[in-house]
Amino acid sequence: MSTKIADIIVPEVFNPYFTNRTSEMARFYMGGIVSNDAELNRLAQAGGVTINMPFFNDLTGDDEILSDSQALTPGKITSGRDVARLHMRGRAWGVNDLAKALSVDRADPMAAIGDLVAEYWARRYQAVLQSSLVGVFADNAANNGSDMIADASAAVFDADVFIDGQATFGDAIGGLAGIAFHPAIYHNLKKRDLISFEKESMGDLEVETYRGLRVIVDRNMPVDTSGADPVYTSYLFGNGAVGFGQGNAPIPSETDRDSLAGEDYLITRTHFLMHPRGIAWQEGGVAGESPTNAELEPAARWSRVYEREQVRIAAIKSLATAASGV
Repeated sequence: MSTKIADIIVPEVFNPYFTNRTSEMARFYMGGIVSNDAELNRLAQAGGVTINMPFFNDLTGDDEILSDSQALTPGKITSGRDVARLHMRGRAWGVNDLAKALSVDRADPMAAIGDLVAEYWARRYQAVLQSSLVGVFADNAANNGSDMIADASAAVFDADVFIDGQATFGDAIGGLAGIAFHPAIYHNLKKRDLISFEKESMGDLEVETYRGLRVIVDRNMPVDTSGADPVYTSYLFGNGAVGFGQGNAPIPSETDRDSLAGEDYLITRTHFLMHPRGIAWQEGGVAGESPTNAELEPAARWSRVYEREQVRIAAIKSLATAASGV
């Protein structure tokens, strides 16, 4: 009798592993830019498709000269509301008995899927973030004068271009944690010996860094190919720039079998938040129960509610190599 998926994946055992491992992988893929804590998890599990996250604005106003004849003028603290969108996604895999019977050494494909599912979902979370950032920066260009974007579209990515990106944070340049590159930018920096290796603060794992920032490489980074040379977008992130919350899918994973077809199935579902902090989601334009990646990308879906200095994200547009004809 062949091994069935139900013999390999026991949902009661698999679900906690799947949830915890996926969260770990998401943080690994994106370094220190993603923060996940009990409050974000609570919000993701609280119900509803939009999650309100109220915050207090910074204190403002000039100080006053103390006087024995005039009282101080009381100021006030104001508040705002950030809004995140709950994402509800699923993916299923199937394997036929014959595939197992005919595979080399009769290796079990479904066992491999069980090992790989956490990494798969971490990559999908990253894709959600990528599409969200497309919308965030489209909103920034349309409504905030591109004050989060350093446009060096005619220049190769170098130290000066990087500093231009840093400058968009104003005086809040402390706390930068990571930088995300398209492979074309990354490989050209590596050829110029500008990528370093550093040990993480926890453990002996070595990670690649650029000017002290954790390097994230993603082939899905935005590329504008409308001109003579492709213009690549890189992202600068501060610590905790993105809030990640693990929601409660009613049935995170389950198994099934079509006996007549000889087919085993593993079904996974996940509810989660992956939210750029300080850029409120604007509900609308969503055909299903939660937005597709494409539905995350319009500028109309986002609106900045933090002051620029409090938003820990910047975009840098640049070339990977010298422009044509130069």
